[in-house]
Amino acid sequence: MREVIALDAVVQGVPEVLVGDEALDRRVRWLHVSDNAGVARLLDGGELLLSTGAAWPEDPADLRRFIGELDDAGLSGLILELGTHYRYVPAVVVEAARERGLALIILHRELKFITITEAVHARIITGQSDALRSRDEVRERFTALVLRGSPADFIVHQLAQTLGAPVILENRGHEVVAAEVPLALEEELFTEWELRSRSAHRRSEQRRERGAAPGPEDWLIVPVEARGVRWGSLLALPGPDHPAGRTAVLEQGAIALAVGRLADGEADEWGRIGRRRLVDGLLAGRFAGAGGAAARLEAAGLPLRGARLYGVVVSGAPVSAERADAAARALRGRVLAGSAPDGVAAPATAMLLSLPADTVFDDEAALRFAGSLVETADADRITVSVGRGSEGLDAALASLHDAVDLARGRRRRTGRGPQLRRAENRPLVQLVTALRDDHRVLDHGERMLAPLIVHDLSRGGDLLDVLEAMLAHPGNRTAAASASHLSRSVFYQRIALIEELLGADLDDGETQTALHLALLVRRSAGR
Repeated sequence: MREVIALDAVVQGVPEVLVGDEALDRRVRWLHVSDNAGVARLLDGGELLLSTGAAWPEDPADLRRFIGELDDAGLSGLILELGTHYRYVPAVVVEAARERGLALIILHRELKFITITEAVHARIITGQSDALRSRDEVRERFTALVLRGSPADFIVHQLAQTLGAPVILENRGHEVVAAEVPLALEEELFTEWELRSRSAHRRSEQRRERGAAPGPEDWLIVPVEARGVRWGSLLALPGPDHPAGRTAVLEQGAIALAVGRLADGEADEWGRIGRRRLVDGLLAGRFAGAGGAAARLEAAGLPLRGARLYGVVVSGAPVSAERADAAARALRGRVLAGSAPDGVAAPATAMLLSLPADTVFDDEAALRFAGSLVETADADRITVSVGRGSEGLDAALASLHDAVDLARGRRRRTGRGPQLRRAENRPLVQLVTALRDDHRVLDHGERMLAPLIVHDLSRGGDLLDVLEAMLAHPGNRTAAASASHLSRSVFYQRIALIEELLGADLDDGETQTALHLALLVRRSAGR
């Protein structure tokens, strides 16, 4: 209605708004010209009525009833031209329109109604053409994403870009799978996400039951479903209007996601992508604050409050998200699995494990957990590195770094079955993790190893690897040579070259400790 009264053809009639405000937000589907007192029965809803009032009822009670019938029929607004029949608007008409919240505009100057009709209909048709064209563009864009096999998180990213608003993809359990949300909003939005999401769904359902359209401050919710199976929902927070319609854009995204789920079959690609992105982001420090990151993790289904948290890295065999989830649930916990951390040879998987505070996660439980992560044939090849048990996000992040640093170190496998490394048994690794960003520790590592680093980089050498093998097997040069995949004679030549470049005696205990610390610092940086 606001756009209608701003048209030049209407402005020529010197319009005056008698009932406006929110009533002017009603959408106009078409314009109807009539003076008939029974016009209400001819309306389908969404029309703008243009009239002189020539055949309107004369009795005030009938006039009030007439305005009520127009509103009940879904009229968008009423424009009354003064001069032909009315010199002023009856007070009962203004009162009834105000009570009903029906837009009422009067024209003080006589106009050709055909001129207004053409202007309004041209504006409506142009808008519909623009919307159709925009919908075609959106449909083509998301169809291309489907054909390229784009993952769920990228489709959500594209939706947020298209709508200019935050978009969240959640599963049926109201756990966040993927989200494009400004970092500054994460803590506020994702804290108590399940309660917030369920409330939004309930309000959306109530609007549908009333037949009401979402308001500008309402969340849009569209199901992601196909062939009678519903996997989750897309939610878009308030944002600017879109020529194709915000709901239509969200529906195109839902179709793309549903087709992707059908292509995935039984694999839980949503869970894998969403959880991997969270864990990888934690390791890379891609979060604005601990509060927002914690809220995001809990929204994804990982309990933090009242839970015991462990960083875990499994290397030597691939781990599926389904197996990781099943293994964690067997311990009454939940887990988020990420990618192979930098500096850890693939296949490897970094995980953040959340267990109830009363769950015992000793060596036996850790090995049992590890065995459940892979196929039986792969169990003899895997190494499981476990960080310290922790509470809260900051400590959990330190535990995750503990596990990654353990996984980067070289240790000879002994016996069969999964090999277990725990941060509690590697105090030096814990120290490096705690001081990983201290410039003095970094400077120590650079000073100690610089000659070896330069040698290896310039000549494609392996002196750092040989030194690490030697320090991993102190007093046992045969085992160290074997770990380096070198003959003993070649290994001794490498050791002699290292001593020459460093100007140090590698049999000295203090030198070994200093070099071990320097290597751990370098490995902790994924180098």
